[in-house]
Amino acid sequence: MKIAILGGGESGVGSALLAKAKGFEVFVSDKGPISEKYKFILQENRIAYEENKHSESEIFDADEIIKSPGIPPKTDLIMKLTALKKPIISEIEFASRYTKAKIIAITGSNGKTTTTLLVYHLLKTAGKKVGLAGNIGESFAKQVIEDQFDYFVLELSSFQLDNMYNFRANIAILLNITPDHLDRYNYDFEQYVDSKFRILQNMQSTDKFIYFAENEPITKRIESNEFPPQHLEVSLEHKTTKGAYLQNETMNFEANGESFQISLDNLPLKGKHNAINMMCAVLAAKGVDVAMEDLVLGLKTFHNAPHRLELVAEIDGVEYVNDSKATNVDSVFYALGSFGKPIVLIMGGVDKGNDYTQIEELVTKKVKALICLGKDNDKLTDFFENKLDLIIETQSINEAITLAKGIATDGDVVLLSPACASFDLFKNYEDRGNQFRESVKSMIN
Repeated sequence: MKIAILGGGESGVGSALLAKAKGFEVFVSDKGPISEKYKFILQENRIAYEENKHSESEIFDADEIIKSPGIPPKTDLIMKLTALKKPIISEIEFASRYTKAKIIAITGSNGKTTTTLLVYHLLKTAGKKVGLAGNIGESFAKQVIEDQFDYFVLELSSFQLDNMYNFRANIAILLNITPDHLDRYNYDFEQYVDSKFRILQNMQSTDKFIYFAENEPITKRIESNEFPPQHLEVSLEHKTTKGAYLQNETMNFEANGESFQISLDNLPLKGKHNAINMMCAVLAAKGVDVAMEDLVLGLKTFHNAPHRLELVAEIDGVEYVNDSKATNVDSVFYALGSFGKPIVLIMGGVDKGNDYTQIEELVTKKVKALICLGKDNDKLTDFFENKLDLIIETQSINEAITLAKGIATDGDVVLLSPACASFDLFKNYEDRGNQFRESVKSMIN
């Protein structure tokens, strides 16, 4: 049986290694260049590959296609393969066939990486044999070759979920669904909701489904459909009989027949959005019998990934915070809600169909100045022009920082929380966050 793999990055090369280990004939094809690192791995393992092109005859000859999640379904090659009724799957779908591990799967428009890393950290702290994969870390497929873990914690994007069919999560976390990537879903929000709910497919009554109860797209879909796994609600507004809720800066849990509380005091993650992430992570960890003392230790010792409300420095009483990962409006909503101080807000980039009404009230109450960082800021300036006294446009991160420094005073926060993609001025959100960090630190004598 022949497998063709489209994409020669971490996911594709990991899939190729697993397919080779399982005895398949393998061909890797990438329309762009393959990095030297991955070419060396393919050559070392005698796996056929091509770069800067797709040879259709080789690909059409395959019995199954493993597609990089970054390749849209409407590309000519994918549409031709679909017309030929060739099975097209994701790396996650392929790798899940070959693991005995229980799977904790996490998705949502925002908070996936933080929650995934936290669940992994909680299990690791408790001494569990656990792997980390999906949209983060080393390829799931590559790790499955030896399959040495009892648990895998997987961060899953909607793009990955779209090509998963028989995959089953033992514990699924759905953090939220807000408009994002709508260009991939025909600008139809319900198609995007459908994609996120694919995380529940094949789950059984013994499995656990953890979700945020105040996210309307989630609750609306739950009310109109029956899903077999046990439901565990996470709420910021009301008590739950099964799940977790926040009350008086304390997380309250009802899980596995236990009732317990964990205070938010002295925990490294701040903001209500992170309270949601922590409650979901604790429920998942309790689902695999992590002890209370390990939960508390894990929460206190967790270090989040960069570019997520990352405090870069405090200079002259002003906090400079890097939230470059906030690439949609919902992320900015929670970022603004995390601070009780006046904010100089840096936003902008490539708009993804944003609706800024969600943050309008918070911006007018908390933001003393808006710095628009992007090539085309018209949508931002048009929306906020009569709501803020000071709006400035720039295409330079260094100028944005200089402007912010001139505006902010002791006790303020300079917050980079763009609500937009980064590709107009930066390579990606990491590059944007790194440049912000470097610019801020250059001001420290």
